[in-house]
Amino acid sequence: MNRRLLLASALALPFTAQFLAAGAARAQVDIGRAGSFIETTGRDLVSAINAQQDIATRRQQVAAILRRAVDVEGVGRFVLGRWWRVATPAEQQEYMRLFEETLIRNLSARFGEYQGVRFSLGRSQQRTEDDALVNTVIERPNSAPFSLDWRVSEVGGQPRVVDVIAEGTSLRLTQRSEYSAVISRNGGQVSALLDAMRRQIAALAAREGR
Repeated sequence: MNRRLLLASALALPFTAQFLAAGAARAQVDIGRAGSFIETTGRDLVSAINAQQDIATRRQQVAAILRRAVDVEGVGRFVLGRWWRVATPAEQQEYMRLFEETLIRNLSARFGEYQGVRFSLGRSQQRTEDDALVNTVIERPNSAPFSLDWRVSEVGGQPRVVDVIAEGTSLRLTQRSEYSAVISRNGGQVSALLDAMRRQIAALAAREGR
């Protein structure tokens, strides 16, 4: 995954049509509300990223924003896909715990390292009855601006990010493919994915020094 996709995935993991197979109830999304939500979330992220604080503190602030903005449970279940039904209840519980930690650690670590980021809101459009696509443009020093499309749904009565599309690539679909490949290579054992996720978390913790 290139640097642009890593930055994009800070909001999603990232973050399509089959989302929330067994997630929280969703209602029709208001396009104006979706746009305002992304504008506020983007402003909060940029403020945390550009703060004159140490990297660890910025990462913690970014992580808190991500937990508020992203439907972590819904995304996690979508990413596991058909293997959710294969997993035992204990494996499902452990997967959700590991998925949240992997997502937040991975994204906040990378996103929290950037400074000098600027964010602008583009066009919003209704995608289906229950989700909208909000375009944004991200600018960083010494880098060309790039476009991110944030997919927003109403989850439990609140707008939440459910996917981010960077350069035409859905980040949650990419992650779903990678997770499925790990399980398939290991005879359909969800436990193999859980082991891989634990190793990833350990590597992230070692890199962060905690």
